[in-house]
Amino acid sequence: MKHVVSVSLGSSIRDHKVQTEILGEQFTIERIGTDGNMEKAIALVKELDGQIDAFGMGGIQVDFIAGSRKYPIKDAIPFARAAKITPMVDGTGLKDSLERRYIKYLAQEHNYNFKGKKVLMTAAVDRYGMTEALIEEGADLTIGDLLFALNIPLPLHSMKSLDYLARVAGPIVGKIPFHMLYPIGKEQDKKTPKYPKYFQQADIIAGDFHQIHCFMPENMEGKDIITNTVTAADKQDLKKRGIRTLYTTTPQLEGRSFGTNVIEAVLIAASGKKPGTISRQEYYDLLDKAAINGTIEKLN
Repeated sequence: MKHVVSVSLGSSIRDHKVQTEILGEQFTIERIGTDGNMEKAIALVKELDGQIDAFGMGGIQVDFIAGSRKYPIKDAIPFARAAKITPMVDGTGLKDSLERRYIKYLAQEHNYNFKGKKVLMTAAVDRYGMTEALIEEGADLTIGDLLFALNIPLPLHSMKSLDYLARVAGPIVGKIPFHMLYPIGKEQDKKTPKYPKYFQQADIIAGDFHQIHCFMPENMEGKDIITNTVTAADKQDLKKRGIRTLYTTTPQLEGRSFGTNVIEAVLIAASGKKPGTISRQEYYDLLDKAAINGTIEKLN
């Protein structure tokens, strides 16, 4: 049996463990939150290193990505280096493949017409592949990287402006303590609306669920969300707020969708390949063989 563990800086309230079969093998998949405690996360990685088949790095990633450039996140370096034997991934490979393809899947297989739809992408440097796919499908995009990470009231509307911003600010932003850029630990459980007008203007909210959930206003009637890492309790809250349809880019296992870091770790464990050696097409092939697909759930 393969064993995959996502060690996350997120809230331990969201922990989950399942057993399932993928690519003909039995898997135990679990997510362990450390409530924002980096030292605890690193200690847990060291404890499990060499005892499991793959790690997912949850609640943080190694780099910001914009275009062909990567901008290291300083706080992620000791986390990533804690695993000496067991491979560790942060979900970036799947964000570039699975999430990119999921938008195309919705457009082609479910006739979702993105053309002219107003889409709020909470953080495009976190989901560059999805952002590119939405633009290719004709969405009218508002990019919220400055709004929600840096609290600067300046929305972006093109990849060109995002890439320019990343070249100028990326090396500096990567050195900022990560908790100042993104909700981790118990901050993920708080609901503090931020720039509500951009949520209210949008037809679709896309991106990281914790950013969406922390910052969206109470009334979200008639809107769609494209995200992942959604629990059963989260779905009840989204239903109460009036969300029309929830689209998750990763499959639901026993009532919740895991993060891309978890699914990428599963594919690494199943394939036996080293992180960073799998092309986008190889990810597509693995996803097809494993029949890993996102979900669509009508809430209202």
